[in-house]
Amino acid sequence: MTTDNTADHAAEYLGALAEKMEIAVLELSADAGVATMPVAGNTQPLGLLHGGASAVLAETVASRAAAVHAGPDGVALGVDLNITHHRSAATGIITATATATHLGRSVANYEIALHDEDHNRIASARLTCAVRPKASVPLA
Repeated sequence: MTTDNTADHAAEYLGALAEKMEIAVLELSADAGVATMPVAGNTQPLGLLHGGASAVLAETVASRAAAVHAGPDGVALGVDLNITHHRSAATGIITATATATHLGRSVANYEIALHDEDHNRIASARLTCAVRPKASVPLA
């Protein structure tokens, strides 16, 4: 079982890419997570939210929730990400809500819904993470 301290640590360290994209985790537990990201600075040449940025937001919030599930002695490693883009966004803040669909000993799955500030769904994603003991993963 994980502790609140594990969730705090998972929310604090998001990685260099998430920091560059200004992703902020608002809520986090093994069961769910909520994170935001501005459209500004994360656009493609036409000025619309980059599809890859949506994918980074989805994977960040779900993998951090999976890290909470893995606990302080485990790690969560994303192994499969699928994302479908429904509509574009040119301004504002995007919110991603990850919901656990399976929390097992070796695999954690999440569905992630991405919405704009008007609550329009802009993308739907699914992430599968392998859950492993820290000692078994060669970390740099």
